[in-house]
Amino acid sequence: MARILITSGPTRQYLDPVRYISNASSGRMGSALADAALKLGHDVTVISGPVAVEYPTGADVIPVVTTDEMLAAAMEHFKLCDGAIGAAAPCDYMPRYVNDQKIAKTGDPLTLQLVETPDVVATLGQNKRPDQWVVGFALETEDRRFRATVKLEKKHCDLIVSNGPAAIDSDENEVELIGHDGEVLIKLHADKQTVAAALVREIDARLIRHTA
Repeated sequence: MARILITSGPTRQYLDPVRYISNASSGRMGSALADAALKLGHDVTVISGPVAVEYPTGADVIPVVTTDEMLAAAMEHFKLCDGAIGAAAPCDYMPRYVNDQKIAKTGDPLTLQLVETPDVVATLGQNKRPDQWVVGFALETEDRRFRATVKLEKKHCDLIVSNGPAAIDSDENEVELIGHDGEVLIKLHADKQTVAAALVREIDARLIRHTA
């Protein structure tokens, strides 16, 4: 049995007290992964951005809003875990300046200055102990396998899941699980519960049992 950290859902980066930038990630993939891991007998902690989806009973769910909050919670709880699955879709950018008051309409164009947010999965990968593992997700619109393989190396992941934008807020997902040498270990298009079960079985066999 392993203690697994799963990041799930989107994050929000506020422009002012009422407006924010985000994405349509639903948390369904993270919920399905948590359910699959629990069914194999693992302990699961989910760090989740704002979602409507319900996570399975038995998972310890830590709610967050911003990417910085997700990173801080993930780093804190990762210390007590054997591995992490980065299924969340955190905002990659945040406003350089956040207005204290609601931005009023003036009739003129509004220019936003955006800066990059911290990379949650990369930070976990860079800070993992020798006995820990990290599995990332790479959502790409082109050259998916190549870009996922680059991210696997850059983010110090042990495995990476390649998928596309059609997965966002969908009941289905089309994925490739890519190993450290670039080998495609799984290629599957199915509902997210089926995909999650297949991914967790591979993680269990290749990382959890292998490490144990």
